[in-house]
Amino acid sequence: MSCDNTTNPGKFPLVPIYDAILFCDLGGEREWVYEQVNFIKEQCRKSGIPFYILRDKNLKEDYMNNYGINRVVTIPFWSLDENGKKAKMTRHCTIDYKIVQMQNFVRWNLLGYQKGQRTKPEDIQAHEMHIGFTFEEQRRIFDSKHKLFVNKFPMVDMGLTRADNYAYVRERWGLKTRGSACLFCPFHTNYFFENCKYTCEKDYNTILAFDKLLENGVPNSRIGVPNSRLFISRSRKRIRNLTHEECADAKKFDYKGEKVWNGF
Repeated sequence: MSCDNTTNPGKFPLVPIYDAILFCDLGGEREWVYEQVNFIKEQCRKSGIPFYILRDKNLKEDYMNNYGINRVVTIPFWSLDENGKKAKMTRHCTIDYKIVQMQNFVRWNLLGYQKGQRTKPEDIQAHEMHIGFTFEEQRRIFDSKHKLFVNKFPMVDMGLTRADNYAYVRERWGLKTRGSACLFCPFHTNYFFENCKYTCEKDYNTILAFDKLLENGVPNSRIGVPNSRLFISRSRKRIRNLTHEECADAKKFDYKGEKVWNGF
């Protein structure tokens, strides 16, 4: 939409021509995400909008190397305690691995602050961070706690759902999009995991390895490993044990009579 505004000024009033567009690569996305990122990167190049891919923090590697050994960020995995009580972990991964990474990049790399340098008065809440939540995700909206930024959520303000965005990108840019989330995100449907199983062995093996890590984790409150068993699947079963019937939960929306899977 920002690229669109460079040739159609004012087409999307709530979306400025950005000073920078950022994508945080946490090391564990489906192949279509990287295809979409490369497409956007090319459109930004044509439109003269700086585009950056941030790879300073790798959530997948951090978990694989540290879970059960050192403290790791909380991901909202589904849990089950010894009495069969169901719950869900809190979500800190978006803030710690995406928002903070972007804030730091802007502060150090774009604004040129040095370590220990105080925030200049003219920079306090003088910069907008626009976050790509869709209208369905409005419950995730939050105010920035960082001195530099004011958070904005233009797609929520425009009332644009995932289906609306799919239609816009497909019709305007010719790209069929799917959702972006880590392979081991617990908000995936079981259908996502089965789709990985039959379409990308590498991604599926990554999911199995991550699930095995959670299965074998030794409880340790000091480093944040809970006593409850943790699962990636909302069915609270190991990924390898999901049945085909349990994977018939694909989330789809209608696009001109066509049922489109949203990628989750």
